[in-house]
Amino acid sequence: MALLKRTPLYEKHLEYKGRIIDFGGWELPVQYEGILKEHQMVRQKAGLFDVSHMGEILVRGNDAEKFIQYLVTNDVTKIQPKQAQYSPICYQNGGCVDDLIVYKYSNNEYFIVVNAANTDKDFDWISKYAPDHLKVENVSSQFAQLAIQGPLAQSILQQLTTFPLDQIAFFHFEPEVIIDGKLCIVSRTGYTGEDGFEIYANPEDASQIWDSILTVGRSDIAPIGLGARDTLRFEAKLPLYGQEISADISPLEAGLGYFVRLEKEADFLGKDALLAQKKNGLTRSLCEFEMLDRGVPRSHYQVAIQDQIVGCVTTGMFAPTLQKNMGLALIPSEFKEPGTKIDIIIRNKKIPAEIKKGIFYSKKTKKH
Repeated sequence: MALLKRTPLYEKHLEYKGRIIDFGGWELPVQYEGILKEHQMVRQKAGLFDVSHMGEILVRGNDAEKFIQYLVTNDVTKIQPKQAQYSPICYQNGGCVDDLIVYKYSNNEYFIVVNAANTDKDFDWISKYAPDHLKVENVSSQFAQLAIQGPLAQSILQQLTTFPLDQIAFFHFEPEVIIDGKLCIVSRTGYTGEDGFEIYANPEDASQIWDSILTVGRSDIAPIGLGARDTLRFEAKLPLYGQEISADISPLEAGLGYFVRLEKEADFLGKDALLAQKKNGLTRSLCEFEMLDRGVPRSHYQVAIQDQIVGCVTTGMFAPTLQKNMGLALIPSEFKEPGTKIDIIIRNKKIPAEIKKGIFYSKKTKKH
């Protein structure tokens, strides 16, 4: 049996009484004081996450941009140095290898952040297609990653740096910011639907930065576990690899067409398959739904229409901020129109639900 991996903040999770679970081979906290309380803390004030299990891959060399353009579905020629971009990467059949964030240092240097469970697979995939003159390096062990998220994130973090954080725009980053005396990469990104920052630090500096953020934030911030990270990302309709996207689900089927630039001149992995999907029409679509009766939908629950199984729930749960049971389901496109009645099979019972649109959380529409 393989030993579970630990992040540089493992001892801090024990100190703050986090409940540790096995998360994809990592010992990580699922919660500290409770998922609902932690969820609300991030929505209302601020939360601090350990996301050091995420993977980091560095691509350097002449024409690195040309290779990244071939690797991802998005158009990296549209971003400038110190800017980041979200993108799926696809197999030749259009299914997703992963979704990732590309940080651009220059046309010849890119820093790629990938999902933890996919780090080795992504590194192998990127290395497989990279030209020989490019250097592709898995630098995950060189970084701890902390995320501070919520409406008070900037005011809290600003107390630990002289760098004016309001100068970092959404999906931009600064490669050299001193946080609590330590050199870090700081990006205005996150996975919660709130404003906030992700901090890439040396592993040996992580515990100090963690403690300092919680100290200066006082009662306005708390450590947040994986449980609330999932409810927050779901409520904001942010995809999770293995659920909304996978090797069997294309970004077009997952409703991520905005991040698939089929019009870009450069060829990219999976382009032909995705062009064919768009031309022929999607046979499946990811749809929003709301439960009409008591019952909590969960991932992989079956979806039925008139007694026929037509698809499955990708993610479903009680949405704490929205106070409703809701979900996302991958179903035949012919049933995707809002108002369509469906059934979610919960413990062998059909529980009614309805296809809707625009029901997920956005901080722009947050009620005060």
